[in-house]
Amino acid sequence: MSHRPLVKVPLSETAPTRHFSSKMNPTVGIAVILTVLQAAHCQMVKDLSACLLGQNLRVDCRYENKTDNPLTYEFSITKDNRKHVIHSTMSVSENIYRSRANVTMHKNLVCLYLQSFTTSDEGIYTCELKVTNDYTGNQIKNITVIKDKLEKCAGFSLLIQNTSWLLLLLLSLPLLQAVDFVSL
Repeated sequence: MSHRPLVKVPLSETAPTRHFSSKMNPTVGIAVILTVLQAAHCQMVKDLSACLLGQNLRVDCRYENKTDNPLTYEFSITKDNRKHVIHSTMSVSENIYRSRANVTMHKNLVCLYLQSFTTSDEGIYTCELKVTNDYTGNQIKNITVIKDKLEKCAGFSLLIQNTSWLLLLLLSLPLLQAVDFVSL
């Protein structure tokens, strides 16, 4: 076995030297910043609840609004290990639900209304939200809906969701005074 002597070769002779500029194209820089900011500003589903409104099912999907980008949604039900799309802006709704389902959107709330709710409509309901240009993934919540266990929808629930707590407190002061809970 022969040993060769080690020869030191200057770095400049082994690989070409590359010079990187510290300047970045401003358009690329802005696009990167916007992408990072958008990822940090996704919609977050906070709560999913269901109740009966007469003979109709109402599913409320509350979310935290952190962007002005358009919101898309999908309400679906899983029965017998199969997903059925009830109402959606992301995909096509199934025929059996198209004429019975509608959705309303309020500030931080997407409501599904399913007319003529029966036990055959029981299952796991899913609310899925996606924000345009949000690459952090869809926000999803599930709730199991069984007709006999549903509560009736409160008539003032939308008032509470869209009214400030201070206004509600001011409106309830006369009632609180009447029961001697608060004395002014």
